[in-house]
Amino acid sequence: MMRVRSWTIALGLGAAGGGLFAALDLPLPWMLGALTATTLGALGRLRPEVPAPLRGVMIAVLGLMLGSAFSPELLGRIGWWSESLLVLLLAMAVTAILVTVYLMRRAGMSRVTAFFAAAPGGINEMVLTGGALGGDERTIALSHSLRILLIVFTVPFGYRLIAHVHSVPMGESMGRLADLGGADALFMLGSAVIGAALARLARLPAWMLTGPMVASAGLHLAGMTAFRPPAELVVLAQVVTGAAIGCRFRGLSWSDMAEMARPAMGATAIMLVLSAGAAGLLAAAGDLPFGVLLLAFVPGGIAEMCLVALALGQDVAFVSTHHVVRVVMVIMLAPPIFKMIECRRNAP
Repeated sequence: MMRVRSWTIALGLGAAGGGLFAALDLPLPWMLGALTATTLGALGRLRPEVPAPLRGVMIAVLGLMLGSAFSPELLGRIGWWSESLLVLLLAMAVTAILVTVYLMRRAGMSRVTAFFAAAPGGINEMVLTGGALGGDERTIALSHSLRILLIVFTVPFGYRLIAHVHSVPMGESMGRLADLGGADALFMLGSAVIGAALARLARLPAWMLTGPMVASAGLHLAGMTAFRPPAELVVLAQVVTGAAIGCRFRGLSWSDMAEMARPAMGATAIMLVLSAGAAGLLAAAGDLPFGVLLLAFVPGGIAEMCLVALALGQDVAFVSTHHVVRVVMVIMLAPPIFKMIECRRNAP
């Protein structure tokens, strides 16, 4: 019964927060509203919790949504993305170094804790690996959670205030549940189930998202279907995703948040400045617009940043590809790089 109560609190707060943000015409309302309300509830000792199976299903829906942004017309443009992917990897390396130094000197974190807290992606993997190597798992987890929260809030409001870019109504970018045909429903279900299963076997990061995304993208690139997940499902997925982020702060007090807020804000500011700088340089040197490059480079969560791109009417396929590459590279390279650094430090 306690878990049912926690689930009800999380989803109730998420829906109420999303509805309030939508009524106020705020950017990305259903996710940011759910995130805000659930975070406040978690810090207020309400102990909200999102059911893991529901979150998994909604993450799969977001994967299908991201995959539907790929089309046969994209095949001629994908080759052009190599330059931006290279710049992304360089920016990630510089970001990780500077944020690690910042967290060690300003926040007093140990080397291992700072390194895995500064890694720009892969929250679950960084917490587990950092903890196994002697880092503070709680600090690493909280650092990444605050990074995602701050970035997801900063970017949409920044677009609204600085660039005067307003959210695109979900009904214009997605399909409708009433229009979903039987064949498209089967394509969606097959992409979600088979894609997630194969991604799990391949041990891909965020397999519930990346598996359906790759399967859906393959079908769309092959021209076999043009289905788009219904807007109603995507809105529900945003509420669940936002609520799940807020639930990460369950069990923390306001003093805990205040203690980590300053280093998290400093680290996030470094990430945003470097991302904006890399995006600006590449935009000035090439044909890609600064706005879409910024969304592709800013190290928020994969699902969260792609939802931001969708809401702002940006190139979701471009943004999602860059974020998946970022997270995969962080998960693959961060542990061996740290071990190599430690071996050299300890060498006689």
